[in-house]
Amino acid sequence: MNTDVSVVVVTYDAMPWIERCLDSVRGYDVIVVDHGSTDGTLPLVRERFPEARVIEQENRGMGSGNNAGMRVAQGRFAFLLNSDAWVVGDAVERLRAHLDSHPRVAVAGPRLTNPDGSLQRSVRGFPTLWRLATEYFYLRKIAPRSSLLNGFYGGGFRYDRTGEVETLYGAALLVRREAADEVGLFDEDFFMFSEETDWTYRFRQAGWAVAFVADAEVVHVGGASHGGSLYVENLRGLLRFFAKHRGAREAERARRLLLASLRLRSLAYRGERGRRYRDGARFLASGDVPALLS
Repeated sequence: MNTDVSVVVVTYDAMPWIERCLDSVRGYDVIVVDHGSTDGTLPLVRERFPEARVIEQENRGMGSGNNAGMRVAQGRFAFLLNSDAWVVGDAVERLRAHLDSHPRVAVAGPRLTNPDGSLQRSVRGFPTLWRLATEYFYLRKIAPRSSLLNGFYGGGFRYDRTGEVETLYGAALLVRREAADEVGLFDEDFFMFSEETDWTYRFRQAGWAVAFVADAEVVHVGGASHGGSLYVENLRGLLRFFAKHRGAREAERARRLLLASLRLRSLAYRGERGRRYRDGARFLASGDVPALLS
């Protein structure tokens, strides 16, 4: 078994993808942290992957689950892999080689692809008021490849090149344990969404770098574990990031900006999408930022 890299997979009703996920990392030290699955995930893991260590705990969010796995991990590196994702070929070794050859890189992420082979744009920019405006008022549609109008989603980034980035979508991340010990693990106040943004921001503030590795590939289904149903948690994660790193006033401006944009969206869309925007607007209108984060 390769114990230099410990793989952490957080599960919550992870069928039908968990078997393919764990098959793709066989041979590594694998830790599965389950948050109360009732769909047969745990019996399958125990039967098909008896070598995996299983931790069962209350669902306190993705950051909490990853932290639980990293606390018992043995490797110099922790590979955090979503339960609806699987590694292609030797992607983990390619990520590790990048970290070994770049000692100030704390986190490396692969090229994410959809199951049909198309690219998932995983490079992100740290949230600012301007970047929220370009995203939530659809200004990015004017020039989606522009870093000015689509900095939130890494507009203009070349996915055929390896290089340093601000932050990455957290479906598959290889993390240097030394850096995590210095900066600390995930902030568990983030239940789901923005927890990796907060973490990579803290790494960069401490002088570490974050890298995208173009020749490593992971397939990611996306949204399988929550069905895309946690829109309010996404908004809460953004507000928590602003409150923590931009200050109370900036966080309140972000709340008002998001509220205005979702009210406009709720007028423009019907059906499930419109309902999601209305739910988000009601959440944002229900209190100021401290109340929404309490």
